Amino acid sequence: MEGSVIKKSSKGKRDDLYHVIHKVPYGDSPYVKAKHAQLVEKDPENAIVLFWKAINAGDKVDSALKDMAVVMKQLDRAEEAIEAIKSFRGLCSKHSQESLDNVLLDLYKKCGKIDEQIELLKRKLRLIYQGEAFNGRTTRTARSHGKKFQVSIKQETARLLGNLGWAYMQKANYMMAEVVFKKAQMIDADANKACNLVLCLMRQSRYEEAYYILEQVLHGKLAGSEEIKSRKRAEELLEELNANIPQPQFMDSFGLDDDFVKGIDDLLNEWNTNRSRRLPIFEEISSFRDQLAC
Repeated sequence: MEGSVIKKSSKGKRDDLYHVIHKVPYGDSPYVKAKHAQLVEKDPENAIVLFWKAINAGDKVDSALKDMAVVMKQLDRAEEAIEAIKSFRGLCSKHSQESLDNVLLDLYKKCGKIDEQIELLKRKLRLIYQGEAFNGRTTRTARSHGKKFQVSIKQETARLLGNLGWAYMQKANYMMAEVVFKKAQMIDADANKACNLVLCLMRQSRYEEAYYILEQVLHGKLAGSEEIKSRKRAEELLEELNANIPQPQFMDSFGLDDDFVKGIDDLLNEWNTNRSRRLPIFEEISSFRDQLAC
């Protein structure tokens, strides 16, 4: 009797370990089978079929719809995933709508649907302003690279504004992008959004303003400035900025050729060498300017 109890106990531990390693839920429902096909069998096509069965059976519809859309995106079936979310999100609970919107945004990016991105980002920002985001909470749990962390309303607002600014950049609407990027930086400044703002200003040939903001990243004054990716991007932007800053065109305004300009330089050098040091240099330049004026 004791032996059978020990066997059952060890089998139960192995089952628990199996579910933990593969992140597969317990049971044999359509949704569980779909997750098994996705994560254990690595069969995305079959997983999609089983996710559809779960949705039609009303089995964990929130998760089934979201997970199916993610698998479809991996198979370059993003358009199909968009239609699936739009058609079946009405079956999902209210608290799942926000995560479905996040999946939808990724799908719009994948398909290059810029206008749809802009409208959805605006809608998500309106929900924040109306106090309806995060299901009424001030923070939510997010996940990145397998790690969980807390995100505040303030951080989420800045993130959405940053994404909205980038969407406007794709439309070459640099004026709107600038306004949105600057609002995002006012709320929660970081190096990534600063670099995006720099690029936006450069596209408008406003190089001095761009350089001032870029300096803040290069001098480590903004959050994330120390990250290798941010540093590298800032250095690339600086290189592009230096290549595009117009050189002084003072002499060109007189319509003078290079040889004539060189002759003037030689003349000034000769004056500086031969004349008394008591003669102010400004008086020489003033005299030369009067000659040009005549």
